[in-house]
Amino acid sequence: MTRWRHVRLAVAALVAGSALAACGETASESGRDDDHGGAEVSGPRLVVTTDDGLLVLERDTLEPVKTLPAEGFVRVNAAGDARHVFVSTEEGFRLLDTGVEAEAHGDHAHYRTKGEPAFGETYEAAEPGHVTISDGRTVLFGDGDGSIRVLDSEDPTKVVETTETPDPHHGVAVNLGGDLMHTEGTADARSTVVLRDGVDGDEKARTDDCPGVHGEATAADGRAVVGCEDGVVVVDHGTITKVSSPDAYGRIGNQAGSPESSVVLGDYKVDADAELERPERISLIDTETAKLRLVDLGTSYTFRSLGRGPAGEALVLGTDGALHVIDPVTGKVADRIVVIDPWQEPLDWQRPRPTLEVDGDTAWVTEPGASTVHEVDLAAGRVTRSVELPGVPNEIVSAGAH
Repeated sequence: MTRWRHVRLAVAALVAGSALAACGETASESGRDDDHGGAEVSGPRLVVTTDDGLLVLERDTLEPVKTLPAEGFVRVNAAGDARHVFVSTEEGFRLLDTGVEAEAHGDHAHYRTKGEPAFGETYEAAEPGHVTISDGRTVLFGDGDGSIRVLDSEDPTKVVETTETPDPHHGVAVNLGGDLMHTEGTADARSTVVLRDGVDGDEKARTDDCPGVHGEATAADGRAVVGCEDGVVVVDHGTITKVSSPDAYGRIGNQAGSPESSVVLGDYKVDADAELERPERISLIDTETAKLRLVDLGTSYTFRSLGRGPAGEALVLGTDGALHVIDPVTGKVADRIVVIDPWQEPLDWQRPRPTLEVDGDTAWVTEPGASTVHEVDLAAGRVTRSVELPGVPNEIVSAGAH
């Protein structure tokens, strides 16, 4: 048993014991209706996109609760309150109520059903892009109009602030301790990251040294990483530092962070001319030391393969069908959990491919070839449930993910 497995088992046992002791109930009592007005379930629901629309899945069984129509290619992101998700449509960011509400109870939460899943309002945005959640704020970025909308994560129907970038571009914005970090660029080129004061909007820091800027992730202690075609920039409480790749073209365009770790997990590509590069190395960026480490996995992966475990473990779903568990400090592969059959990334980025989603100590992996979603217990290091879906899964999100 690896050191990471010991950590996960200890954490899982502590959380489970604390929850049962604090609530005074046993597992057999879950799922009941009570005075709070709804059946209790173990956690937030999941939403899966298919060619036919959206499937809302019950976390306890992975069975569909409801099927909702959706036209064309849509994307899904958590909204920040464990109840809603955002569905990116041609009109903008459409709020979907999954029908489960989180109720705080000491150091944990209870989850109860609150009616049928249903669509709510739409925040208009041309070409809706990234959705980020950090420090109590959910931020929506419109690629086609440069719009930035800041919402209250506890109530994503509440708009806190709206602004926009000078020009539309494929960008991102994120709240950092009340300040707003965002990218700038045009449809043809983008290389700028800006940090603005959250009170008066004044510029606190800027860099134009991030060619092909793409993606972001937040780490422990309020730091953040933004990807570039030649490394990353680290935003650290009012300063922006460039961390260069060891290769002239070393693109880090997709990242995953954890509040439990100062290290951000990123992808790593080196062929600027490839129609589709299938990388076998990942990057680990330490936001404290501003240093970058590359790790060779021996298998390729895609932009939907990155995640983080409950203790900050770096997780990568490989095309070998395994979930690779990596110690973010040492870069060592601490565990390898076989989940699905080996697979190959499709050329079209919108086509279904196995996708990783993580919420707490549970991970879900889709297997489009079998129209199946698999549940993985990260503490035990094994698949605990596999359910065939009434459609081919593409994207998947837990309403409780951050």
